[in-house]
Amino acid sequence: MQRHRLLMAAGVSALMAVHGRAALLQEALDGPMRDSPEIVYCTRARYDDGHWYANIGYYCDDEAKKAYAGNGQPDAGVLYRYNLKTRQSSVILDARGGSVRDPHVDYDGRTILFSYRPAGTHHYHLYEIQPDGSGLRQITDGPWDDYEPCRLPDGDILFVSTRCRRWVSCWYTQVGIMYRCRPDGSGMRCVSANIEHDNTPAVLPDGRILYMRWEYIDRSQVEYHHLWTMNPDGTGVNVYFGNMHSWTVMIDALPVPGTQEVIASFSPGHGANEHEGFATLVSQQHGPDAQDAAVRIKHAGRIRDPYPVSRDLFLVAKGKSIAFLTRDGKEETVLTDPATPVHEPRVLRPRPREPVIPSRVTPGTPNGQFVLLDVYEGRNMEGVKRGDIKKLLVLEALPKPVNFSGGMDLTSWSGTFNLERVLGTVPVEADGSASFLAPAGRPLFFVALDADDLSVKRMQSFADLMPGETFTCIGCHETRSGAAEARRSEATPLALQRAPSVIQPFEDLPDVPDFQRDIQPILDRHCVTCHNPQKRAGTLNLAAARAPRFSNAYVALLARRQVADGANGLGNRPPRTIGSSASPLLARLSGGHHSVKVSPREWRMVWLWIEAAEPYAGSYAALRNTEEQRYYGHAGNKIFGECRDVFKRRCAECHKNTAEQNVTGFPFNWGVRRDKEKKKLGRPTGSHERIILPDDPARFYDAGVLVDYTRPACSSLLLAPLAKSAGGAGRCAREVFKDTADPDYKKILASIE
Repeated sequence: MQRHRLLMAAGVSALMAVHGRAALLQEALDGPMRDSPEIVYCTRARYDDGHWYANIGYYCDDEAKKAYAGNGQPDAGVLYRYNLKTRQSSVILDARGGSVRDPHVDYDGRTILFSYRPAGTHHYHLYEIQPDGSGLRQITDGPWDDYEPCRLPDGDILFVSTRCRRWVSCWYTQVGIMYRCRPDGSGMRCVSANIEHDNTPAVLPDGRILYMRWEYIDRSQVEYHHLWTMNPDGTGVNVYFGNMHSWTVMIDALPVPGTQEVIASFSPGHGANEHEGFATLVSQQHGPDAQDAAVRIKHAGRIRDPYPVSRDLFLVAKGKSIAFLTRDGKEETVLTDPATPVHEPRVLRPRPREPVIPSRVTPGTPNGQFVLLDVYEGRNMEGVKRGDIKKLLVLEALPKPVNFSGGMDLTSWSGTFNLERVLGTVPVEADGSASFLAPAGRPLFFVALDADDLSVKRMQSFADLMPGETFTCIGCHETRSGAAEARRSEATPLALQRAPSVIQPFEDLPDVPDFQRDIQPILDRHCVTCHNPQKRAGTLNLAAARAPRFSNAYVALLARRQVADGANGLGNRPPRTIGSSASPLLARLSGGHHSVKVSPREWRMVWLWIEAAEPYAGSYAALRNTEEQRYYGHAGNKIFGECRDVFKRRCAECHKNTAEQNVTGFPFNWGVRRDKEKKKLGRPTGSHERIILPDDPARFYDAGVLVDYTRPACSSLLLAPLAKSAGGAGRCAREVFKDTADPDYKKILASIE
C-alpha cells in the first residue's frame, strides 16, 4: 500500500493506460460512454483458497486461519476512479492494508455501495462513498461478513451475509445467503432459505433479483450452482437457467441493456478462485433448460466481473488489467495495474430504476402455502400412471451450524452432506393437485408417495416460502417454460376446492433418524440371529460393531444395495430409483424374507430413515473434531500399514491391490475403482458419486466391513482367513491361519485392538 501512496503523492498514476485511442475505447466514448467516461474499480490481492466462495471469514478447523486474501495479512485494497477520456486516475478510498470489494454504482450515478474490511479487522461490512472520496458512511456492522451489495428500486439494499451462522457442508468455510436492509442498515431481514451459498445478486429489468444459488439436495455437491430469480422480498423463487444440468458455476450475472440476455462468468467445473471463468451470454427465450441458450464469447483466456456497457460492449477484469470485450470476441486492454489484481469495473453513470415489485410477505405469519396443480405433469416421469401418487412427503434440509471438516464425516457414507428432517405428509387429490401450508423460511423438498407410502419421485432441489406467501407450481419437475395460463380454462383443481392441508407428522417417531439409535436395534431384534459375525448368512454381518468410520452394519447395507439414496450422484433421477421403493431392505422386513416381519412402527422407522437419505449420525453434534477424524480416518490405514508385511506374505497372492486389478485388493481403493466403474454404468455420473454395482466387491473388502473394533476377533479380516476348526469362517481359498496362535494372526489382532 505504501507504493500506491507514494506514487499518488508524486502525482504519478499507479496505472499504465494503453497508449493511443484504441478502437473499442473510441467506440465506447463515442457511444454508450459519451457522457459518462469514468469507471470505478478496486484492487486487492487474490485470496488463497481455490473455491469461488471461500473469501470471507475463517476456517472451521482453525479460527486464526482467515479465508480472505493472504490469510489475514495486509491486503492491497484500493477503490479507484478512472477517466477513460483523460486517462486520469484518482483514489476514492485507500484501505491502507485493509480490503475493498464489490463496488456497486447507485441509480444516481454517483453514490458507490461497496464492501470494506478496514485494516486490522476481520469482517467485511457495507459502506457507501462518493466518487470524490467524500461521504464515507458505514451501513452494516456486527461479527459477520456483509458483501456483494446491490441497491433495490425502492432504495433498500440487498446483499449476501454470513449472518445465517452456518457452514458450507462440504468445505471448511462459512456460508453467505441473501439479506436486505434499509439504506441506514436497519430493518435487517433474511430473504433466502438456502443452506449453501447465494452469490452476486443483481436487479433484472422487471424488478426481480437474479443471483447464483448453490445447492445439493441428495445430489452432487460440485455440479449445481446456477442462476435463479426471486422477488426482492424473497418470494417467487424460481430457476432462471441451468438447474437441470450438471455443469459450471454461473456467477456475476448482469442484464444486458436492450436485450433479454444476461452476461455472466461461467466458472468451469466447481468454480475457480475470484469467480474466474468464461464470459457467457444467456438468453431465456427457449426456457431455463435449453443448453444452447448459453453462448460463450470466444476470446483468449478467462475473465472476471463482466459488466455490460451496452448491448455489444462489456468491461471485464483480467488479472491485473481491465479490458473491453465485444459480443463477437474482440478484446482491448484499457488499463493495467503494475502489481495488484484489479476487480469489478463499473461505469460511473446514472440509470433508471426498475419497477418496484410490491411485497407479498405477511410479517409475523409462520407459514406460507404451496399449490401444486398436477403432480403428473413433468419431466422424467416415465412409468408413472395417473392415480399412482397419493401423498407428498415433506422434508427439510437442515443447515450445518457446526463444522470440523470439508466432508460428510459421520453424516453419511458418500450420500447426503446434510441431515434431512421429516415433517410429515399431505394428500394429493385424484387430479394430481395438492394444496398445503408449510413453514416459512425453511428449505423444503418433497417425495411423491404411492398407496403403500413407497417413493415414486423425489425432488432433488429445494423450495421455500416467505411468511404469508402462496407459491404455485405446475407439476413435478415441470418444464418451467410451459405457461400456467394454459390451465386456466380447465376446472379448478380439486385441492383448491377446499382449505389447504396441514402437514401430518409421524407420531412417536424422531423427525431426524439416527442409524445407531433407531435402526440398529431393529436389526438386532430381527436380523442378527442369522447375520452375525459367526453365522454370516449370505456372508452378511448386521451386528452392532464399530468400524474405522461407520458401523459394520451400516456399511454392509449400503454396499449390498439394500437401501437406495442419492449416492452423491446427479439430479432428477427416474421414478422409483431413490428411496423406499428402490430399497430391498423394506421388502425383506415385511415378511418376504424367511418370515421376518417387523412391527408397523419398526417398518415406519426404517422407511423414515430411508426417505431421510439414510444418515448414519442423526445430529450435527455427532460430528468429530479434527483430532478424532484424523485418528479414526487413518485407523484402517494404520492396520494395513502396520501389517503390510503380513498381507504381502499371506494374502497378496489372491488380493493384489493395483490400479489395473483393484477388485479384491484391500484396503479398498475407492478413488481408482470409482473412476473405472463409472464407464460401465451407461449413464452420466456425479464427480464424486458412490458407485455400487451388483455383487460389488466393496461388500467384502471395504474397511467398514473388514474391521470390527467392538469385537476385534470377530473382524472379517481375521475370521475369513482363519480355519473353521479354529472358530473362523474359512472363506479364503486356502487356510491362511490354521489357528489363533499364528504370529501373523496375532499381529493383525493386536493392530485392530
